[in-house]
Amino acid sequence: MTRRPLLTMNTDRSRPARPLPGRALLGVTLLLALTACDRAEKAAPSAGRPVQVVKIEAGKLAGGVDLSGEIQAEKTVSLAFRIAGRITDRPVNVGDRVAPGQIVARLDRTIETNAVTAARAALEAARGEVVTARNTFERQERLMGQGFTTRPRFDAAEKAQEAAQAALENAEAQLELAQDRLGFTDLRSDVAGVVTARSAEPGEVVQPGQAIVQIARDDGRDAVFSVPARLLEAKAGEQIVRVRLAEAPGVSAVGRIREVSPQADPVTRTFQVRVGLQDPPEAMRLGSTVVGSIETSSAVITAIPATALTQSGTSPAVWIVDPVNSTVSLRPIDILRFDPDHVIVSQGLAPGETIVSAGVQALHSGQRVAPLPAAGARSAAAGAAKTPG
Repeated sequence: MTRRPLLTMNTDRSRPARPLPGRALLGVTLLLALTACDRAEKAAPSAGRPVQVVKIEAGKLAGGVDLSGEIQAEKTVSLAFRIAGRITDRPVNVGDRVAPGQIVARLDRTIETNAVTAARAALEAARGEVVTARNTFERQERLMGQGFTTRPRFDAAEKAQEAAQAALENAEAQLELAQDRLGFTDLRSDVAGVVTARSAEPGEVVQPGQAIVQIARDDGRDAVFSVPARLLEAKAGEQIVRVRLAEAPGVSAVGRIREVSPQADPVTRTFQVRVGLQDPPEAMRLGSTVVGSIETSSAVITAIPATALTQSGTSPAVWIVDPVNSTVSLRPIDILRFDPDHVIVSQGLAPGETIVSAGVQALHSGQRVAPLPAAGARSAAAGAAKTPG
């Protein structure tokens, strides 16, 4: 029995080759397809992964802060007597308007009136002494010219005349002083304003300099606020404040910060800020409650879209795009605040840098990217962010 070979080779090149079976043809096709896919995957990284990017712009967080305060006089005057005495009359009360020169209180005038009478009597006596001394000197002067008196008598008469003249001048000064003290028994206002406080009543004995009434002058009004330290960035005169009445928001005025207290209140730890109002309406009376709106701004920060945020370990981070090689690198950042559609960054980014704003999940360090057109992309300028009122 003759065995036939399992495989025979066709060595005759003149005869045509048999076509491959269908299963073998399918395998070859799959092999070629896999090779093509592998080549496509190797060529893809050179083009870069498409990502959305945004350019960092620096700015400041701006917002408005409303503070409650009250209307006070720009200048307040406390009136007091220059001499001690007993008050006999105080014709003004709190809330009364006073004019310059108006009497606001009186002292008992008995002692000062007697002092004026005594000073006038002393002045008349001094004038008589001057007349007597002058006559004596003139007589000694004539006798001296005729040689009927001595030099010592002449000199004594001259000195007596000079002493009498000095006594007369002293008496005149004492009378003026007594008259001034008599005038000091009437306490007069030298400004126009409104009485805001009284510190003494008729019958009381007061000392020089003791405040009797307090007057708020009419020549200016302030809105006074208690401001936290974090809002005291502006200097006096720079910040414009809009002030409105709490019970009538339609009544408003504008002003500038006129004075900032250098020391905080020991209880509230806030600083008193006085805002000088420009042409305040009459409805803004002393003591009225007002609300002041102050525009504030923070230090330079940046804002990025919330979709750009990723993580580096346990720290927040973003992908930075190298403008030369179009590759990305992960950089940690410090976040100041989270908002619904963006993140406020305090440190870690510099103006002009480009970050990936969409597609951060599929990136790795050193990977090439292809930035997409930025049409419709949200600007990362921090100035667009607003603090909550």
